[in-house]
Amino acid sequence: MALQDTIGAWTRAGALGLVLAVLGPAPGAGTAPRGSTEGALAGKLLVAAPGMTDPRFSRAVIYIVLHNASGAVGLIVNRPFKEVSIASLLDRMGLEHEKVRGSLRIHYGGPVGPGSVFVLHTADYRVHGTKVIGNGIALTTTPDVLRAIGSRAGPRRALLVLSYSGWAPGQLELEIHAGAWVVAPSDPALIFDDNCETKWERAMARRELDL
Repeated sequence: MALQDTIGAWTRAGALGLVLAVLGPAPGAGTAPRGSTEGALAGKLLVAAPGMTDPRFSRAVIYIVLHNASGAVGLIVNRPFKEVSIASLLDRMGLEHEKVRGSLRIHYGGPVGPGSVFVLHTADYRVHGTKVIGNGIALTTTPDVLRAIGSRAGPRRALLVLSYSGWAPGQLELEIHAGAWVVAPSDPALIFDDNCETKWERAMARRELDL
């Protein structure tokens, strides 16, 4: 299956895509890469180097969800921009929300696919359509995960992410070789930590030195 088709299946625009009616669209647009086989960077953190010249990614910490010979896809995990009631999200989707409580911090995932919605969460919660990436981290895009979180039956930790970051074939590898990014092992404690102001420093301290 092509990578952009995989993303389309995950995002289920007819359901979670309606979250955009509450938040407004995330900035940016772009073209998703294609491919299907996860590669060496999937499940790792991509950390913007101090000399990153693209302002969209300055001090960004990105969790790579897919990587293959045809491209890569990741979600920025340190750019929160709004907190919203879970009940209000479900209400906008026309879904039952009577016993739902709590709220979620919304994160900007990148400049590609402003209609895409992802729930990145700990892998203790799994339903049909959940994709386990690795190291205790999974991805779900059906609205059931929102209801479960609001009913205290969902994952232990979760991030609701709008849009994503994408790279064309070979692009990310070239950017890493040029020194724009460093790679670090993922850590659920860091990814789901609410202290986004220090995530870049902490992720940088975990970087792999032999790339």
